[in-house]
Amino acid sequence: MCVDTVVLALAVGTAPRGAIWLLTVESNTVSVVDSKALSSLLGTHDEHLRRIRESLGVKVAARDHHIHIRGEQDAVAKATAVFERLKGMAEKGGHLSPDQVSSVLADVQGEPSAGTVPAIDVFNAARTVRPRTAGQRRFVEAIARHDVVFGIGPAGTGKTYLSVAMAVSALKRQAIRKIVLVRPAVEAGESLGYLPGDLQAKIDPYLQPLLDALQEMMDYDQLKRYLESKVVEVIPLAYMRGRTLNSAFIILDEAQNTTVAQMKMFLTRLGEDSKMVVSGDTTQVDLPSHRRSGLIDAVTRLQGIPGFASVTLTRDDIVRHPLVQRILRAYDEGP
Repeated sequence: MCVDTVVLALAVGTAPRGAIWLLTVESNTVSVVDSKALSSLLGTHDEHLRRIRESLGVKVAARDHHIHIRGEQDAVAKATAVFERLKGMAEKGGHLSPDQVSSVLADVQGEPSAGTVPAIDVFNAARTVRPRTAGQRRFVEAIARHDVVFGIGPAGTGKTYLSVAMAVSALKRQAIRKIVLVRPAVEAGESLGYLPGDLQAKIDPYLQPLLDALQEMMDYDQLKRYLESKVVEVIPLAYMRGRTLNSAFIILDEAQNTTVAQMKMFLTRLGEDSKMVVSGDTTQVDLPSHRRSGLIDAVTRLQGIPGFASVTLTRDDIVRHPLVQRILRAYDEGP
């Protein structure tokens, strides 16, 4: 059932300089903050308003120093609570980050805040790794609870980084004996055959993102020993054929670029006491147009199978530079 618009009335014209505004929620009146905090509350180009609107399914608009909320009664109540919480934070701390907005949204919706999740225990004691958004928290929890997990979402949502962190943590506590990091050898418009050097020289740059994540979680000498002893393997997908991996944590990155046959081959490498995480972005498929993505195919095929979970991450889970979210939004909206 829809309810009437709840208006957060910001009376700015008549108050003396430095005075607070009054915010009316239905029949209630509560204190709010000054104009600088209002700017922080809305976010750059109203990005916080859009996030709240999309997360709660309400209509939100800011006009003439008023924030209007319309939607289902429960959603309007939650959106109002979110804005009031963010008001208080903006009044105390000034700028509001996307992470803070995500945390408040998760809390108001009854989900644990990402910040309350314990840090993932990696070898590098100086590196604190934990999910920073509600979506990332769901991804990490799914990895902990299931043997095969798919993480789907745009660049910057932490799919690879968190997967590697969970693998390193499992190795540290001796829950597994090895880590295997895998990528399909398909590039955005390029072919390995045209790159200079031998096969290893061609492969190394392509697998570098996985090594970058590892290097943040253990020191150089330790990683070098693990790579030399094959405790950690970073390999192209083609090298997986014919293997069965027991007591291993296996990560397939950029999985949108697998074919259906390759995905089937990869998934059937799973051995005893092993775990698989498959990550990718279904909007960035580099396969020829006539080839179906193995990631898209597998997500549909595996739904409902015990031990399998799929987590979708969104722009709200991007933890790179804030500009990345705006860039992705600009491409989504078209020219």
